[in-house]
Amino acid sequence: MDLHHPILREFPEHREVIRRLKGTNEHFRSVFEEYHRLDDEIYRIEEDIDFATDQEIEELKMRRAKLKDYIYHVIRHAPPVCPTCEGTGLAAFQVPQAVVSAAAAP
Repeated sequence: MDLHHPILREFPEHREVIRRLKGTNEHFRSVFEEYHRLDDEIYRIEEDIDFATDQEIEELKMRRAKLKDYIYHVIRHAPPVCPTCEGTGLAAFQVPQAVVSAAAAP
């Protein structure tokens, strides 16, 4: 039985949103990394690599569940990809053709 619970496996249908948020949102990236550190810690305890009391492991699992819920909330409320910024979060500035033409006229 696989004891790891990576976010991309938990929410495969949101892979692109997760990738975009990790690249553009520092807070999301921080929470995402905290979730995975916690998941690794729980895995090490469950595999008897590290030790924790029953209460400690339950607290860790509760924290992981809360982080997972929060991550899902952020994913579900992420703004859609901006077609002009190509997922960077920064709108590309384009000068209207009429302005370009007027500037080029003698």
